[in-house]
Amino acid sequence: MVAGAVVALDEHGRREYTGAQLDAAAAALELPAGRGDVVLTLIGNRVEWVVAMVACFRRGLVALPCNEQLRARDLRMRIDIARPKVVVAHHRNADVLRAAGWDGPTVWAPFELDPTLPPAPRTVPELGDDDPCLITFTSGTAGEPKGVLHARRYLAGQRLQAEHWLAAQPGDLVWCTAASGWSKSARNVFIAPWLRGAVALLHDARFDPEKRLDIVEREGVNVLCMAPTEYRVIAKRVRLRALPSLRELVAAGEALNPEVLSVWREATGIEIRDGYGQTETGQLTGNLAGVPARSGSMGRPLPGVSLRVEEGELVLDPRTDPTFFLGYLGEPPRDPALPWHTGDRVRQDPDGYLFFESRTDDVIISAGYRIGPFEVESALVAHPAVAEAAVVAAPDPERGSVVRAVVVLRDGHVATDALARELQEHVKAETAPYKYPRIVDFAEALPRTASGKIRRAALRVGAAAPHDPAS
Repeated sequence: MVAGAVVALDEHGRREYTGAQLDAAAAALELPAGRGDVVLTLIGNRVEWVVAMVACFRRGLVALPCNEQLRARDLRMRIDIARPKVVVAHHRNADVLRAAGWDGPTVWAPFELDPTLPPAPRTVPELGDDDPCLITFTSGTAGEPKGVLHARRYLAGQRLQAEHWLAAQPGDLVWCTAASGWSKSARNVFIAPWLRGAVALLHDARFDPEKRLDIVEREGVNVLCMAPTEYRVIAKRVRLRALPSLRELVAAGEALNPEVLSVWREATGIEIRDGYGQTETGQLTGNLAGVPARSGSMGRPLPGVSLRVEEGELVLDPRTDPTFFLGYLGEPPRDPALPWHTGDRVRQDPDGYLFFESRTDDVIISAGYRIGPFEVESALVAHPAVAEAAVVAAPDPERGSVVRAVVVLRDGHVATDALARELQEHVKAETAPYKYPRIVDFAEALPRTASGKIRRAALRVGAAAPHDPAS
């Protein structure tokens, strides 16, 4: 893979890198790993992350990008499953890596990219479309997150969504704000823009609604790809304005409500085009470029992708998906001839537009993050005051949904607001902070089926009669 150009904004200020510079830096990066070995990255949205990823793609290494919000337990699990040979990490993550038990070879960022490096050699290993290339982890449903293994065809396969949904044009500046480690980041921060001859913008900083718009305006961003929650928060907290450089606004990860779509349309004159995909599948649908978007819809299947609705569930023919995964780490390869049941309930209008309704399982989609209840429940029951815990989604006007925990206490412990806050902080310490329960309710018991399974549907409608800690 030959690198394209990048504009990087970080603590050093603003820097531009040509494709030749990035390609040379990737070729020069010393990684003590061989073809098929896993390289774990723990870096923010920085140019060093791009260099590490390109180095992996060039050499037949398997990249495992991880999010910096992960805690030691999260990293330990990924290390145990993926068994990386080397880690490329920003020095600010040294403590969490150490706590995760990593003592192997580490390349520390930031590192200098020497603009005087000679052009990178064009000889690369003989690599096939089915050679492993990338690992991203799911949120997990009935258990821990799973490692999703993608083949090299995943890279070139991004041309489909890059052309018809992201719709970048040669010379455009594209900003996908997803943090490294997430599926959308792996495909749209730099891969899809480069496939279209566009320049990728990287910004290594926390989300700030006002600064987000200032950067779009100052840098002249042409295509902006954000999580629906970011669109919601900006619309609520900042006075939107016309942004002359913008041509395309796209979103994916969860449904966007009509009010937010309307606010952005009125302020910018641009319709946000929603889309849909999964970690395992890559992008599957979208409100396509050049076609009026349908409010509230995740669009129609990308050209050539075969999707159908069976008893309300969206089902894919994997043979028509150029970015379908090889399989889960530790499990046999998946047969692409078998239908892929997405686990998402949708409805389809007469024109073929799809509308997300709910998960068929219990994964919580909050601010674009997919959160497995099991992970949060495991963290909660590790607290000495907790006997049992169940986690479900609760509606939220900004995030779409938030995590709600219903907790049964051990004998000798009393439900209080202070204890609720303590449990929230405990979860933040045990796992990634975005997973913590923003609502903590207490109950005498959890509703269960005859076979002993928790009735999450009853919790969603409040049938568990949660105890009010303030009473």
